[in-house]
Amino acid sequence: MTDIGKRSRDAHGAGSEDEEGTDSLLFRLRRFWSRRQREVGDQWKRTLPLGDYVVDRWEKARALGFGEGVSVYDTAHVYGDVQVGANTWIGPFVLLDGSGGLRIGANCSISAGVQIYSHDTVAWATSGGRAPYAYSATVVGDNCYLGPHTVVARGVTIGDGCVIGAGSLVLSDIPSGSKAYGTPCRVAGRVGGDE
Repeated sequence: MTDIGKRSRDAHGAGSEDEEGTDSLLFRLRRFWSRRQREVGDQWKRTLPLGDYVVDRWEKARALGFGEGVSVYDTAHVYGDVQVGANTWIGPFVLLDGSGGLRIGANCSISAGVQIYSHDTVAWATSGGRAPYAYSATVVGDNCYLGPHTVVARGVTIGDGCVIGAGSLVLSDIPSGSKAYGTPCRVAGRVGGDE
């Protein structure tokens, strides 16, 4: 019995059927979590949030209508009109805001903690709520890598084959084939180039 269940029984006398059902469910959930933690740890040498032990990443992507072979972690937040091409990997703790339209191409790697927006509330907030939210479609081309904790602002287009460095703030378009990084994000060279 959990401490909560025990305290409830102590304070109110005998526990209700609901409390006993909750205790049983909690016991089974903890047993499931322990087993899955061992299985995933043995196979992949990692531990995950509970939801990622339960949710199949490829099934979640299919349910969202994403392309063939897309993987999206349970901890990713996806809302609005988001389209994702085949074989793209969407890591843990990603935020994909499609409220103004968001398209991510095929064969992309969207690293942990990336945030991609297609709306903002700057004018709304600074006008005391008088101005509307701003919406603009955002695009990430095919074959792109977005490093961990990159933030992409609304209306930005990142061309095909780009590498965006970790922690970048992308406020303007990035041409295809670019290596770019920084806050604000700036092109530093070409993918496959000497830089």
